[in-house]
Amino acid sequence: MMKILQKAPKNGLHGNLTVPGDKSISHRALMIGAISEGKTVIEHFLCGEDCLSTMKALQDLGVKIVRNGNHVEVEGVGQTGFKQPEKPLDMGNSGTTTRLMMGLLAGQNLDAKMEGDSSLSKRPMKRVSEPLKKFGAKVELSDQGTLPAIVHGKKLHEATIKMDVASAQVKSALIFAALYADGTSTIVEKLPTRDHTEIMLRAFGADVKTAEDGVTISVSGKPRLKGRKVVVPSDISSAAFFIAAAALIPGSETTFENVSLNPTRTGILHVLCKMGGNVSIVPDPNESGEQSGTIRVKYAPLRAIELTEEDVPSIIDELPLVAMLAASADGTSKITGAAELRVKETDRIAVTAQELRKFGVEIEELEDGMIIKGRENWNVQTQKLDSHGDHRIGMMDVIAALKADCEMELENEAAIDISYPTFFSDLAKITGGVKND
Repeated sequence: MMKILQKAPKNGLHGNLTVPGDKSISHRALMIGAISEGKTVIEHFLCGEDCLSTMKALQDLGVKIVRNGNHVEVEGVGQTGFKQPEKPLDMGNSGTTTRLMMGLLAGQNLDAKMEGDSSLSKRPMKRVSEPLKKFGAKVELSDQGTLPAIVHGKKLHEATIKMDVASAQVKSALIFAALYADGTSTIVEKLPTRDHTEIMLRAFGADVKTAEDGVTISVSGKPRLKGRKVVVPSDISSAAFFIAAAALIPGSETTFENVSLNPTRTGILHVLCKMGGNVSIVPDPNESGEQSGTIRVKYAPLRAIELTEEDVPSIIDELPLVAMLAASADGTSKITGAAELRVKETDRIAVTAQELRKFGVEIEELEDGMIIKGRENWNVQTQKLDSHGDHRIGMMDVIAALKADCEMELENEAAIDISYPTFFSDLAKITGGVKND
């Protein structure tokens, strides 16, 4: 299916937006609510396909979940209350659902088979199954180390694990498994990654501590978790596309309300400021322990930037956007230490380069990143863009098309629904009513 994209209005992008709820927090609220005692109420839940995959998997495990729009109520079954599923659990396209559920299921008294779509079934899962073995867990994968998987739930023991990849998904799976172990487990990250799991577990009553070094996490097993209300802030990874749009298109001035400002997620704002972007932030209170606030962005000319491995964890999902911004900046930008992009929904290094070259951008692929030569005016080489089935690449294409000097077309636009079902209607709000249909 092909979607027609249009140029930005001559006066830029303007308006206020409240983007949908944070995807990472929505996933975790469902899972932690499910293993708690009593009811958990989730407000501003993200109703994207990935989060609905988590919801459906938990329902297939016997958890009662009722959704009315973005209001969700979860009747917790306690830590060991999951029921033996009658059929394989469908992970859809969601790597978060898959990896976190492996940790959540490892200590249950059941066996569960996990399946996913063709894209998810190519993504590596040994990075989760191997460290889970240190708790005594048993996870069977395909010969390629991918889905389908079978988690054989069993009694777990405490462990000390030093991670060899910087991945919030892997860390969260290990934390979930540690909840089922006797004693206290220790998980040491390679680099600090987003800490939504730790924050939320503490709010539900778990004993989870992060040391001053920012990478050593201790988890006490067998906590008694209590259901509670969770107000999900807006997803900064979704807002990032419109933040980038305002930074990219001359004359723009936009405001984004109730956005997650978790320090492990605000890399896009720090990078944009380093590039000369005009960004201001007003913090808001949030009872869930997560930081949130209002972000205002005005257009300003950008300069080149260099990012290394230390910068990557807080901006991993936004790196295709950074490459797009760098393509319009003054000078040559370089991104390294981002090999993790090769094993996302697509090889995001390869497809980011492929799509940006369609706008005439000079971009060189590195094994772990990209080198991008910026230029103020792009020279469109082809009007046909492709999401490659990757929601973030699709949204990057749509934002880049705002700067093009001609009408563009996007193939496989349905992939955007995975994380942002209202993306096009929200875009229309800040383009002054310009329709993207």
